[in-house]
Formats: sequence, C-alpha cells, structure tokens
Amino acid sequence: MPDLLIVLTYFAVIMFVALSGRNREEETSAESYFLSNRNLRWPSVAMSTIATNIQGYQFLGMMGSAYLYGLAQANLEINAVQGILLAAFLFVPMYLSEKIITITQFIERKVGPKVALAYSLANLALFATITLGGALFWGAYAAELVFGEYFAFISENRLVRLSVLIIALGVFSAIYTYLGGLAAVVKTDIIQFVILLTGGIVVTLVAVHHLGGWGQLYEKTPQLMHLHLPADHPKLPWTLLFGLFFLNINYWCANQAVVQRSLAARSLREAQIGLMVGGVTKYLMAVIIIVPGIALFGILGEQGLGDPDAAFPYLVDTYIPTGLKGIILCALFASLMSTVDSTFNSLATLWSVDVYKRYLKPEATETQMVTAGRQTILVTLLTGIAMGLTLMYLKFNNPEAAFTHTLNELRYYVNCGIVVVILSAALLIAPAPRITLRAFLASAPLNLAIQYFFPDMNYFVRAGVVIVSLFLVFQLVAGRGKLRPWRELFVADSRDTAWVGAGLALSLIALHFVFH
Repeated sequence: MPDLLIVLTYFAVIMFVALSGRNREEETSAESYFLSNRNLRWPSVAMSTIATNIQGYQFLGMMGSAYLYGLAQANLEINAVQGILLAAFLFVPMYLSEKIITITQFIERKVGPKVALAYSLANLALFATITLGGALFWGAYAAELVFGEYFAFISENRLVRLSVLIIALGVFSAIYTYLGGLAAVVKTDIIQFVILLTGGIVVTLVAVHHLGGWGQLYEKTPQLMHLHLPADHPKLPWTLLFGLFFLNINYWCANQAVVQRSLAARSLREAQIGLMVGGVTKYLMAVIIIVPGIALFGILGEQGLGDPDAAFPYLVDTYIPTGLKGIILCALFASLMSTVDSTFNSLATLWSVDVYKRYLKPEATETQMVTAGRQTILVTLLTGIAMGLTLMYLKFNNPEAAFTHTLNELRYYVNCGIVVVILSAALLIAPAPRITLRAFLASAPLNLAIQYFFPDMNYFVRAGVVIVSLFLVFQLVAGRGKLRPWRELFVADSRDTAWVGAGLALSLIALHFVFH
C-alpha cells in the first residue's frame, strides 16, 4: 500500500506541475508552445535533455547486457559525451545563430527544401512509430515485470495488463504535453530526472552493498570489468566505437526531440553549459545502469539468472524494501514519460512548422500552428499505442528476441542517411541538394547490402561504414563538395572561448577514459 500511494502521488504531482502556470500565450504563440519562449536556463536544458535520453529499456536491456558482458556495455553511455560536445560547440551554435525552431529549417537553408522535407518526414515516421511505440512498450513491460502484483487488479491476463499500461501511460503523457507544450514537458522532465536518478542510485547502492562493497567488483567479477572487448565479440566489440561516434552525431546533434531543449535556451551560453552538465551526468547514468548488473552477477555466480533481462526485476524484488519499491516504480515511469512527452512535443513541432506551415497552409496563423501541433499529438498517440501493442505481441511470440538491438537496427537504416545530411549541411561550403538527397535515399539500401554480404559485421560498425562511404563518395567525390575551413565551423563569439576550451578539455578526459 505505501508503494501504491507513492506512485499515485507521483502522477498527481506530475499533472499539477505540468499544468500550473499556463497562460493564454501558450495557446496562441508557436514559439511559446514549441520552444517555451526560448527562455530555458542551463539546469533545465541539462536535466530535461538527459531525462529524455533515459528510457525504460536501459534499466532492463542494458542492465541485462551488463550482467552478461560487463563494463563494455557502458560504452553506449559514456561515448555519448562525444556527441554532446559536438552539439554544444559545433551544431547548436549554428542552430541558434539561424534562430530556427526545427533542425529541418537549418537543413533547408543549407541544402534545399527537398532534402529538408525528406529529413522531416523520416523523423516524423520514426518518432510516431518506433520511438513512441518502443518507449511505451519498454516502460509498461518493465513496470509490469517488476511490479506485476500491483497491477493484478487490472486483469489476471498479463497481455491485458500490459495493454492497459501502454494505453494509460501514453494517454497520460499526451494530455499534459497537449495542454502545456514544451514548458510543461521541461517542468515535468526536471522532476522525472530527479526521481529516475534517485531510483537508479538506490538500486546501485543496494546491489553493491549485497556484493560486499565496490572493491568486490574487481575481486568477484574481474572478467566483467573490461571497458573494451575483442574485435570478434558478437555484441560489443571495441570496433563499435567507430560507428557509435557517427550515430551519436545523429542522436545528440540532429535529433529534434533532444536538440529542442537547446534551441529553447535563453542564450548560447545557457545551452552549452546545460549540455556540458548533461555530458557529465552521462557518466553517472553509466554507473547506475551498468554496475548493478555486474554486481548481481557477482552475487549469484555462474549459475545465476537464466534470463539476463531479469537482472533489474530480481534486484528490486529481492533486495529493495517496501516504500523504496514505490520510488523505483516511479523512476521506471519517469524514464518512460520523459521520453514520450518529449517525442510528442517534437512531433507536434516538426509537423506544424515543417509540413503544415511550410507546405499545407503557408498563411497559417500561430494559433493555427499550435492547433495543428496538438492534433499531431492526438494522431501520433494512436500510432504510438498501436506500435507498442505490436511490439508486445512480437515479444511474447518470440521471448528470446533482442528488441533493443532489433529496434536499433531499424532506426539505423534511416539514421545513417540523416547523419550524412546533417554533416553535409554543417561541414560543406555548398552541398549539392540533388547529391545530398541521393545519399540520404541510398543509406538504407547500402545498409541492407552490407548486411547481406557481410552478415557477421557488427551493426554499429556497419553504420559507420555506411555513413563514411556515403559522405566520401557522394559529397566529396561525386558532388565535388568542399569542406568549410575549421575556423568557420565555430560561430560562437569571443566571450564563449572559455567554454570552448572547457569543452575540449572535457573531451580529452572523456577520450582518455574511453580508450584506457
């Protein structure tokens, strides 16, 4: 009962905070609704960005992978710092200097409308299906797996319980995003960031305590304490760093759902500080996601869990007392809702600004743009729920399916092309629109061809090969594109030199940690 009261209080607080302080301007101003009047301070940028990044599957899939493969799984968290630094000191300054609302507008100004439309439609399709559906599925699946007894009142049938959770969580997130826009999303993300961080720290400390202390990680699980694994490792070879570097550009520099907080920052300085603080936080997230899985292996030994994805549920069920379990459940819901509400808001922004205003109704007023954005939230709520239910049935029909990797691969068929587009827009003096569009469209076929002829190639490595090949062949050879001088890439004025220096210093520290 205490745990249930904690969860109900959490939902009440989230809705109250999201809708408090609403004003008429949010109903009629596009910049207010989509970018919170460009008034975010750096703490909001940092916490909302990282809260958007953390999803329920990380507590299940990534912790389960750490149970199997150890510290190497942390590469997916700590190498995000590279993408964050590029966003802070290369891409976001460019975006803010152009005073854009969506990244599509930046691409259109640099490469042309056809490429920009292709980018926008690709992101709308991905966000409305795989991103929303995956977040809803993993959040509901994780909550039901860990706290199934709390939801027994819904139905004795597990599929029914999961379906109700997917629908309920989607509807709840859609309501406050629909009513409050980015301001509501950011306010709730701050609360959700604190809760998921608290829950993660609790699980980590409990797991390490039962292992016998931090030093026992090296005493009992030395084979799992390697940051890099051999190149022939089937899942996490050290060579994945190659593709991961470019994919981080897509996620942290060209993903509207993530970059939107920086676009809404009060100034470039606030955006850069927020991203830098978020980058440091990624190291902490790596600890609270990876270390508990390793510690559990040390506790249980070789004959431990049959299903590695049960690592998080096992830790919570076995070692977390009543009361704290409610906080952990809130952390799971926070990891889900912070991603879902951000995705809803970005979908509304992309459709309203890039498609509705640009092509369907150029004379639309700001009030009509906000209305179109809200209608997008309602439509994509249905597509997200439909995809979440589809993934649920696929999971139960094939329990051994590695959905984390499967969904990643599906995204990368499109995301590789997006990286080529954003690199062309940012790095080339005058990229040819037709060549850039061809490179974007060729990314999925090339990815499939490499997968067919080299089936054993790790999909992170394959993504890197696709991106580099397309950029070199299409842009620098066929398109005869010329790279911009490196000094022209940094548009920040002299007052931001100190922050550039701090960013480069942190970059060196991050690279040292990664490669040693």
